[in-house]
Amino acid sequence: MTLAPILAGPILRRTTADELVIWWVSPTPWQGQFSCYHNGDALIELNLNKANVEILRSNNTELTDNEQAVEPLQADIHHYRVGKNAVIHLLHLSNHRLPLNTLIEYDLTLAPSNQEGSSAQTLGLKSIIASICYPEFERPNFVIKQQVNNLLHGSCRNPHHYSDDTLLAGEEKLKQHLIDCDNRPSLTMMSGDQIYADHVAGSTLNAIHQVIELLGLYDENFDGASISDSRTLHQEQPHYYQRELLLPLTELNASWWRRKKSAIFTSVYAHNHLVSFAEMMAMYLLVWSPTLWSAIKPQDIAVPNEFTEVYRKEKANIEAFVKGLDKVQRLLAHTPTYMIFDDHDVTDDWNLTAGWEQAAYQQPFANRIIGNALFAYWLCQGWGNDPKKFGGDFAHQAQAYNDSPTTENQQAFINYLYKFQDWDFIVDTSPAIVVLDSRTQRWRSESSLNKPSGLMDWEALCQLQQHLLNKDAVVLVSPAPMFGVKLIEAIQKLATIAGQPLAVDAENWMAHPGAANTLLNIFRHPKTPQHFIILSGDVHYSFAYDIEIRFRQTSPKIWQITSSGVKNQFPMPFIGYLDKLNRLLYGVYSPLNLFTKRRSMKIRSRETNHNNHRRLVEKSGLGYIEIDQSGAPKLISELHINSEDTVFIASKGDE
Repeated sequence: MTLAPILAGPILRRTTADELVIWWVSPTPWQGQFSCYHNGDALIELNLNKANVEILRSNNTELTDNEQAVEPLQADIHHYRVGKNAVIHLLHLSNHRLPLNTLIEYDLTLAPSNQEGSSAQTLGLKSIIASICYPEFERPNFVIKQQVNNLLHGSCRNPHHYSDDTLLAGEEKLKQHLIDCDNRPSLTMMSGDQIYADHVAGSTLNAIHQVIELLGLYDENFDGASISDSRTLHQEQPHYYQRELLLPLTELNASWWRRKKSAIFTSVYAHNHLVSFAEMMAMYLLVWSPTLWSAIKPQDIAVPNEFTEVYRKEKANIEAFVKGLDKVQRLLAHTPTYMIFDDHDVTDDWNLTAGWEQAAYQQPFANRIIGNALFAYWLCQGWGNDPKKFGGDFAHQAQAYNDSPTTENQQAFINYLYKFQDWDFIVDTSPAIVVLDSRTQRWRSESSLNKPSGLMDWEALCQLQQHLLNKDAVVLVSPAPMFGVKLIEAIQKLATIAGQPLAVDAENWMAHPGAANTLLNIFRHPKTPQHFIILSGDVHYSFAYDIEIRFRQTSPKIWQITSSGVKNQFPMPFIGYLDKLNRLLYGVYSPLNLFTKRRSMKIRSRETNHNNHRRLVEKSGLGYIEIDQSGAPKLISELHINSEDTVFIASKGDE
């Protein structure tokens, strides 16, 4: 079978006044050209080949009288092979001097491998992917905004969930303002759970195995598992809806009087948990691009009788999901997109407690599964956020597997990834966007291995404070809300006291005293920003808080803006009951507020335009906010499919 020249992407990644990063996947290392255009004129032309980049044209050599010489354009093309017919590409331009706040078109042209020389027929993006461009354009386009005046944000995109894929609502917002550079979304911020490695539909897992075979994704051997290698897992013993029987168990931290083995992977939906590096990579390709779905054939698989109806419903939801992927692909090709992991990108409850970490990383098979997910995250998400972080020693360690994809080199790089602690990143816009790693730098409990860890340790929080000093305004991206719903946090605390923090995902910023107090002190520091917009997701419902420090005349203005799941939502009607009960127990004059760690904070919850008594909205949505020149939000909303958007309006009752 002849494979398409582009299997996934292109995805616009870091797109700033200084840098331009584009990610895509092809069957072979790309040979062709990359070009940028403004009003039909070529600004940049690059010749891409297997070895390097040849700069044919660069606009940054033309300077006005008032400008001084700048560093010349730097362009690098990185290839990372993950299979016989699968190569990750990352094109990184620095010092590009592309114009700001104006429409820039771009193209990737491919010379077929059997043609050589300048006269060879080439294929542009529109020829390769017919749906990648809007009808009035021959090429995809983007706008570089130094002043971020609006953005899309969301998390938790579960392909087989019954709710709508609201990235399609983001694509509709983009389409409405495609040539309006001021009102076009500045960027898309994905704040976690871009895939669900621990919750996979049976039909999706079968599609993953077809993609592995089609692309020749690399095999690996397993240690400490009941199955010897990935090829057996992908073809002979796929364990559809039975993978909890395959996943490793542990006796660590069990009571001395009841030495019973328990599951390390605690997701209640682990029946199809991804295991191999190939499975993780195929999952990423399938959630972003329709190309591979059209290259494989739907297959009915044998499932245990108790999962027959589940399989049927999941398959229908996946079919609906795939129908919208061409628009998702177009959105990601036109809008700068930044990403950070949360737990489901790896596995549910990832690093939630020190006890979980101890059990998971000491067991070889569990260690490999988590490492495979982190490896795939770097290639498909982390790398494009800030490529400069992944040069030097990181690149040297990664190259060993690229050169020789053995199990030994794979495990060696995974061991290196576990030690790496630079996943967070900053986008130097106005306001600055600071994206937090709240998963790999945990503040572990000193009193019990089974108490929730702080989402960031003291050193990481101190580093965060240094990043914030002397900034006027900042957009802070925290996968989990920094200021959550007090009632739900109280329930999580009770579960922790009962010794069951994993049962309710008891991970919130207030769960660990050290992390909570350090975080609150950051907001109180006089040299940190006066305007904080906190973007979060994770909880599958949306809300917005206006926050100030009590008894302070110069309190910073803080907005906690939490978006519902992009394709996930809190079960109805429970969120309505929790909403009412939370307002009853933690209302303006409730004495229960005195027993919370954030009692020094004045919090006002915003109501919605749909119902003036609702503060929590469970419907799947993609967050959309507009920001004024000072860094304050002037519109906070949720975009939905085929329904009126939710707008969070004037602040009401204080906590």
